[in-house]
Parts: sequence; structure tokens; C-alpha cells
Amino acid sequence: MRGPGVGPEGKEGRGSQRLGLRSGLAVRGVVAANRLVRATRFGQGTVLGGRVGLAIAPDLLRALSAGRRVALVSGTNGKTTTTRLLAAALGSPGTPGGPMSSVVPPVTNVTGANMPEGHVAALSERWSPTAALEVDESYLGQLVSATDPVIVVLLNLSRDQLDRIAEVRLVAERWRSALDAVRSRARNPGDAPVVEASNRVGGGAVVVANADDPLVVWAAEAAPVVVWVGAGQVWDEDSVGCPRCGGSLQRPVGEGWRCARCTFARPTPSVWTDGRDLVQDGEVRTPVELALPGGFNVANATMAAVAAAVFLEPRAVGDPGVMAVGCRTALAAMREVEEVGGRFGTVDWRGVAVRRLLAKNPAGWAAIFDLLDEVEDPPVPVVLAINARTADGLDTSWLWDVPFERLRGRWVVATGERARDLAVRLHYAGVDHVTAPDSGAALEHAAGRARGAGVPRVDFVGNYTAFARLPVAP
Repeated sequence: MRGPGVGPEGKEGRGSQRLGLRSGLAVRGVVAANRLVRATRFGQGTVLGGRVGLAIAPDLLRALSAGRRVALVSGTNGKTTTTRLLAAALGSPGTPGGPMSSVVPPVTNVTGANMPEGHVAALSERWSPTAALEVDESYLGQLVSATDPVIVVLLNLSRDQLDRIAEVRLVAERWRSALDAVRSRARNPGDAPVVEASNRVGGGAVVVANADDPLVVWAAEAAPVVVWVGAGQVWDEDSVGCPRCGGSLQRPVGEGWRCARCTFARPTPSVWTDGRDLVQDGEVRTPVELALPGGFNVANATMAAVAAAVFLEPRAVGDPGVMAVGCRTALAAMREVEEVGGRFGTVDWRGVAVRRLLAKNPAGWAAIFDLLDEVEDPPVPVVLAINARTADGLDTSWLWDVPFERLRGRWVVATGERARDLAVRLHYAGVDHVTAPDSGAALEHAAGRARGAGVPRVDFVGNYTAFARLPVAP
């Protein structure tokens, strides 16, 4: 049975993927359930169908991945944006002479549903020979095993959703175990699915890893092939101890990081960021020109560009010239991305532009504060919205780790279901603020302040459900 979707010629209809009877039935269940959800407006139609499909065929993710070249992106922060940028790059013509000179846009979980149900839903919607999938950090091992990826992109690791995600060192250990299994399969190819030789370097997935995050480095060391990228580390409070020996990690200015006790140290990257430039060995510079704001998005784009370069032409791993061409091609394709699932985009609130920003943990908030510091003077009013639902994490003790002191001197409105918790934290941070009962009232306060001060917009920063439920002015 062939799965539904887009065929290899790009025409609507049945795709080229052959599925067994059970898997084919499961795919039809996925598509039907998600279309029903969207039609009734009960959601985006990215999870329920996946649950239905996996209930019918528990091995559906593996079946849907067969015959595709898959890229996985994981990390605590930035994975949705990096996956969107990578998908944009893979949907453009490939590296000249490379294996992907004519490209059907990749399948991707664009809504950010990054657990197996979301992956199954994305892969069921249409056929493409490639897929770029964002992966929740707790599920990376399962996805690596099920999809046999060509590329695995590892961004960063820090605390997140304390009631659901394991202690960050345990997550790093799971990543390391998953990548060690990739190495084992590379050594014993008889145990792995058959793949085309052009898909692999050294017989296994290529890992594109952030050399500036010690926990990522420790996990990635187990992989058969690693491309180290100097993407920076906004938040280092969760990597103060050496994961190899338990010694303290030192960070001399301008020298990266290293363990005070053992030989564990920052690997030398072959690609890194310098301001708004992507830099390679030999000091080859490529400007990173994006519609997306913020230095952290330069880092996300750099990781995505390296991953795309290797995905489109595996020779880029060992050939700086091929890597340079691939990165330039990828970055050019990313320029058209203006927002990601509503992030960084603007909505109108009664004549005042409201920029939507998402932050969900201390590392994410620190990155957003860097972005706020880039804006014009005088600073625009800021609305901060915190909920504590299942998607957000029920434990809000992380608020005390966020450097809210950086908001001193700004006009701030606190709102959301946990506005009082947020207000207490702002009080002790010395931030002048008011509270509002809901996001609509908060935006009304901030918009009035913006009009009175003659500033161009309001910045709205919320965690998951607060961000998703930003109201539209009547």
C-alpha cells in the first residue's frame, strides 16, 4: 500500500512510499483524525492523529521514515527556529553537483509538535524524500533509532520544564547513549537498515554539534562523525561541572572552556560565529543576513547552514570549499523566513504593533533579554506573561533563575495565570511594573504607554500557552 501525500513528481495524490497493510491503515487514520481536528477548530491537528496512528501501528514512525533522508534537530532552546531554517535551506536547490540538485520541499513538523505523535503526523501528510524534524530532547534517542537520520543537530542543553524533563545531566547521558548506538551500528552495518552510501559519512549519521556547550560536547563525543560549530552559549549555569570527571569547568575569557581536573575541553570548531558572520577554517567569512532578529538566531542559522551543507553534499565534512558553498546557498534560502510559528512576528493591537516573543526557561529568557537590548532608544514597553499549564511545566521556581534585573529602566506589565509569582520576582529584581488580569488588559496598558511615549511598538514575551493565546484586538 502506498501512503497518501505528494508523489515524487510533486503532484498531489498517492506518494511513492510503499507501506504494509497495517501501516497504511494507520496513516489513513492519522490524516483523517487530524483533518477532523482542524475542521472542528479544536486544535492544529498535529497530535491526536499521531496518537491514533501509533495505536494502530506502534512501529509507524520507522515505517514512515523508511526511504527518506532525515535530519533531526534537538536542544533545549532554538530547535523550532533552527528546524524551520534548515527546512528552508533543504527546500532550495542543493549544492552545485550535489545529490539534491532538484529538491521536493522536505516534510517538517512546522507547528513544533516535537514528540513521536507530531513526527508521525508530519510524515503522514505528504510524501517527500527528505524530512527535517524538530525533536524534544527527551525523545532524541527514540527518533535516532526509528528514523536512521543522515544528520543530527545538537544545539544546547539547560533546565526546562522541571516537572517533566529529567535533570539536564541525565538528558546528556541519554543523548550520549543514543549516539554511541549509532557508532555501534556504523561498525556493524549488518545490524542497521540499508542506506545509500551517499547518505552517510563513515557509515553513520553526521552530528552537527555546538562546541560551546560542554554537555552537548560530552554527548556528541560518542558519535561516529561530528562537525563542531562554535555557536556560543547564552546560558552556562547548568554546565559548571565536568560531565566526564566531576571537576569544575573553567571559562577563561576568549579561550573557550576546559575542565580544571581532566583533559575535557572545548573542541576546535570548523565553523563558528563572529558577530553577524559565519566563519570557517582559513577565515572564510559569510555574512548571516536574516529577517529574524537577535544574535541567537545568527547562531541558529549557522547550525542550520552547516547541517544543510552536509545533508546536501556529504563531502562538505572534509572539504572546506564544499562547506563554504553549501553554507552560502543555505543562508541565502533562509533570508525569506520572517517568523517561525508566530515567533518574532507582529500583530496589531488597536493601532500599535505588538512583537511576539517566546521564552520558556532561564536560558531562553536570557537570550530574549539580549534581543531586547538591541532595540532602539527609548526602550519599548514590555508585557511579560507566565502560565503554568502542562505544556509550560507546572513548576515555576525557575523564575528565580531568570535575570529579570536586566529589565530595570523599562516599563513592564506582568500578566498570565502566574502573574503574582512573576510580580514578586520583578519586585525583588528592582523592576518597576504593574500587573494585569489577562493578556488583553496587559496589552491595553502597554499600547497606551507606547502611544503616549511615541514608541513604535510593544514587545510581548510569554511562555508556551501564554504565547499561543495572545488575543487579537476587536
